[in-house]
Amino acid sequence: MSDAHKSDLYLVLVTLLAAIGWVLSKEAVLMMPPLMFMAGRFLIAGAFLAVLALPSLLKLSMDQVLRSLGVGFVFGIAMTCWIMGLYHTESMGEGAFLTSLGVVIVPVIARIVFGEPQPLSTWMAIPIAVAGLALLSLENGFRPDPGQINFVLAATIFALYFTLNTRAANQRSFVDKNGQTVEKKKVPALPLTAIALLTVGTVTFAESAISEPWVPTLTNTDPMLYFWVLASALIATAGRFLLQTYAQSLSIHSHGVVILILEPVWVAVFAVLWFGETMAPLQVAGCALIFAALLVNRWNALSRAIKALLKAKNPSQRG
Repeated sequence: MSDAHKSDLYLVLVTLLAAIGWVLSKEAVLMMPPLMFMAGRFLIAGAFLAVLALPSLLKLSMDQVLRSLGVGFVFGIAMTCWIMGLYHTESMGEGAFLTSLGVVIVPVIARIVFGEPQPLSTWMAIPIAVAGLALLSLENGFRPDPGQINFVLAATIFALYFTLNTRAANQRSFVDKNGQTVEKKKVPALPLTAIALLTVGTVTFAESAISEPWVPTLTNTDPMLYFWVLASALIATAGRFLLQTYAQSLSIHSHGVVILILEPVWVAVFAVLWFGETMAPLQVAGCALIFAALLVNRWNALSRAIKALLKAKNPSQRG
């Protein structure tokens, strides 16, 4: 199996772990302040990975450390918006589709920030996604609720995080303004993930310390809260993001961004099975349009993946 195929397979598992993380996080924020939860979740996950990554952490150059911190800081802002969206939302499934808009925004960020050319399908997907957002907002008479606003903000910042994470996890070179070729060494998956998660934990810890009450949670803790926090930290954070970073490091040309569109589907299924959620017709239509935008946005990669799968099943088509 090629590295690209391994990357795709691992990312399917990432989407499942991510969906489980939505359930665990929703349970936790029902019992404690959201930013306090994120601080505990990411500091525990980051510390766990840092212990495993200690030998490789000591070998990192200052440039690699700074790039990892940058990835973590952007990630921390995105996770702040995401958890506040989850805290305020009444529909976890809807929130997952809104957050998945980051998939549409990734190539836009790559074009605007890094000057990378993008196919026509990227620009075709944007109006479809906007139409989906409009339908979701119709429930409130075009007055998006705080959960929706935070999820859209999170999606935008997640797009920047995904781009920075991919660039940090892969070896690359570029020509600077003096015409010299500069080599950027990749940051190995384990130390990159450890630093990023610890940075997220530090950012949300500071935010929580400033804005949230801790005493009620610390003095009257439900035993189940420990389970939600630890499960979120070790399974949905350390395990999920380490696997995602490793998958991204295997191939810069994998179909990762396509595969990650499975996440909102898993979340919607779990929201129905775990919380008994239902959606109004306009919400379903809005989510369907957003999913359509994801498919259009990644149609080139998706069609290549389908053709490769069909070719593998029909050896007579080879050559």
